[in-house]
Amino acid sequence: MGLHRRRPGRPGGTATRRRGRWALALLACLSLLMPLTILAEAPSPPKAEAGSSSPDMDDRVRDVASELRCVVCQNLSVADSPSDLAKEMRNLIRELLQQGKSREEIKAYFVSRYGEFVLLEPPKRGFNLLVWGLPFAALLVGAGGVYLVAKRWTERGHQAAPPLDPAYAERVRRELKEREGPSGS
Repeated sequence: MGLHRRRPGRPGGTATRRRGRWALALLACLSLLMPLTILAEAPSPPKAEAGSSSPDMDDRVRDVASELRCVVCQNLSVADSPSDLAKEMRNLIRELLQQGKSREEIKAYFVSRYGEFVLLEPPKRGFNLLVWGLPFAALLVGAGGVYLVAKRWTERGHQAAPPLDPAYAERVRRELKEREGPSGS
């Protein structure tokens, strides 16, 4: 009677099947919820602030804001940053544009408040000129050094052997004849 019956604690029993079904159901639920977590973590682009007058104005604000660094995030532009300060800076840019200020005047305003650090692309003058030019200069110097080393290395291979001293050459010939012995000639 008991030989063909499965016991509850044994592999392949009903308890194991139930656990397997629950694990499979849990895995199915998690795989269905996974895309939702990805959507929840994706940063949404900053929405137009209140008082938005037109799509043209939004584009102008975005253009100016994309040239300024968010001082909170420091690796994002004001246009891309989700911080509250960046939102205030975008609103201020909008107000200044509505007052008729130019892009350069707005950038100068933020530079006066936060320094040149607020510009994502530093101006090409003064000390900043070194930052812009030094990598190219280093590249040229490195290329010149590689050229000189390669030139010297290839010239060494083409040099002829130094001239042989006639007395030494005669001595070598005589020793070779002695070594060959009388059967050599």
